[in-house]
Amino acid sequence: MGIQKRSIDLRKPETFSDIISRAKDDLSETIKLILPILDNVKKYGDSAVREYTSKFDGWVPEKFVWDPNEIEQNGIPEDLKEAFLIAKNNIEEFHKNQIPKNWEKQVAGNRLGIKYTAIDSVTVYAPGGKALYPSSILMGAIPAKLAGVKNIQLATPPQKDGIPPIIGYVAKLAGIDRIITVGGSQAIAACAYGTESISKSEFIVGPGNAFVAAAKTYLSGLGIIGIESPAGPSEVLIIADDTANPEWVACDLLSQAEHGEDSVAILISPSAQLLDAVEKEIEIAFETRTKRLNIKKTAIEKNSFLLKVNDMEDCVAFSNFYAPEHLEIMTKDPNKIFESVQHAGSVFLGHYSPVAMGDYISGTNHILPTAGGARLFSSLGVEHFLKRITYQEIRKETIPKLYPHVKLMSESEGLEEEHGHSVYLRNKS
Repeated sequence: MGIQKRSIDLRKPETFSDIISRAKDDLSETIKLILPILDNVKKYGDSAVREYTSKFDGWVPEKFVWDPNEIEQNGIPEDLKEAFLIAKNNIEEFHKNQIPKNWEKQVAGNRLGIKYTAIDSVTVYAPGGKALYPSSILMGAIPAKLAGVKNIQLATPPQKDGIPPIIGYVAKLAGIDRIITVGGSQAIAACAYGTESISKSEFIVGPGNAFVAAAKTYLSGLGIIGIESPAGPSEVLIIADDTANPEWVACDLLSQAEHGEDSVAILISPSAQLLDAVEKEIEIAFETRTKRLNIKKTAIEKNSFLLKVNDMEDCVAFSNFYAPEHLEIMTKDPNKIFESVQHAGSVFLGHYSPVAMGDYISGTNHILPTAGGARLFSSLGVEHFLKRITYQEIRKETIPKLYPHVKLMSESEGLEEEHGHSVYLRNKS
């Protein structure tokens, strides 16, 4: 079957509208499935969590809440520990620059300002099904720590052999206060509502399957929790010209495809020769790199595309329509292309910047908006965990100058009797 190839015309939306709307998954059916789970966890707490853990995971751990210090860390290679330590340091270095400063200024003679305060509690969700993602623990916890969040817990599906040592190590490295061994929508409900043993969180971040995404989106819509952004399948869009190495491009597409069967990988280029060469390299990779082969093949054949356009301007225009989670620019002058990029979760510039660098080690965050969400949302950062409080001190001497305007405005809205009067009393004094 192979990857889908298509020529598209940016002046004819019908040639690509189905691709643009790709990941606008209708969560309504999934939400219908999880509503009873959310309601039962809210009502019955730990007993409901045990019931759903047994049903979906096939067993129930001896307890749901663990101290990271309890987790055995034997058998972790020292070089792997060092790799995660370097990643932690890089992520911290990058995110420190996002910490905003309180400020104030005089406006019309009055003292106005902004004060930032951290939310009280956060749950970082890290999947544990087809692949473990300890790197997501760093990505979720470090910006929360830098923001000043005092209570951070990790939720991750239970493993029959116990919490993997690497999860315990990274949780401790990231400053996680406790580990919750519950997965799926029941984990989101437990952390959103709280149970007898599981602490309630005000904010939940991190990747997960469709049930996790639906639970986060639904509970966020009710105002019960905060989330970083609605989530869909992971995706990459690569803009490339004939200077790109076809083998590298193919590998970058496949690295996204190996996340899951619903992942999306797209190459767009004006070079037909490059598209043909990348198609051949994908087939070679299927024959020579067979780990997670069925997952990669499904993602490539069902959801992924090689797109031919007229020129680089069309590449950028399509990218801005698509608003990808990850955008790689593998061209002769990537910075020139980047100037025109308006919507993307995270951008990887040049031939030596694969998404995997951002996933693990460069320092940027890999918790990103998907499903076109980059048109509205940003990558996870320190600001997600901060609230902005505005304040003002009105000076006595400014009241006479501003009251006449307040009087007129309050009268126009029919609120002069109390709104307007509250300022009138001070002006009168």
